[in-house]
Amino acid sequence: MENPTKGLLIALLLCGTCGSALAGSSTGSLSITATVAQTCSVSATSTLAFGAYDPVVANASSALTGTGSVSIKCTKGSSGITIDLDAGAHVSGTQRRLQGATVTTDFLNYGITQPATTSPWTSCAGSTVWGSTVGGSVYTPSGVTWSAAAAQAFTVCGSVPAAQNISAQSYSDTVTVTVNF
Repeated sequence: MENPTKGLLIALLLCGTCGSALAGSSTGSLSITATVAQTCSVSATSTLAFGAYDPVVANASSALTGTGSVSIKCTKGSSGITIDLDAGAHVSGTQRRLQGATVTTDFLNYGITQPATTSPWTSCAGSTVWGSTVGGSVYTPSGVTWSAAAAQAFTVCGSVPAAQNISAQSYSDTVTVTVNF
């Protein structure tokens, strides 16, 4: 007869090897991806406020000028950005107009021009009409470091032509800003 301890020992050894044969490991890789879209938004605007227009004395022969601004945020590294201003709510042909608040049939003509250069921080020395729907063009800024964290402010230059025969009242209009990217 065989030794029972020897048989038990052989059985335990075989069972231990069986467990080891079934255990193991393997490695692989998981790819992770993301896409950041180029996007822009109008983050703020400041009113283009002309102030008091005096067609009798001060503005009888000189236009009334004013400035406002449009602030835009775009994805870091964006390119090909253009900014367009529509004709406003009271346009007639290619002429932007402010509408009277009391006598709504009275309109005060005005224009908006782009800054003199394509940099956003320039003065209003330019004469290019800003707006593709009023015979002008879109504004294509250059030299701008776009950032989703910091808005870029672009000067909006405006003028009300001299010697308009209009009623004494307040006038207003709304222009839509479109950022193309």
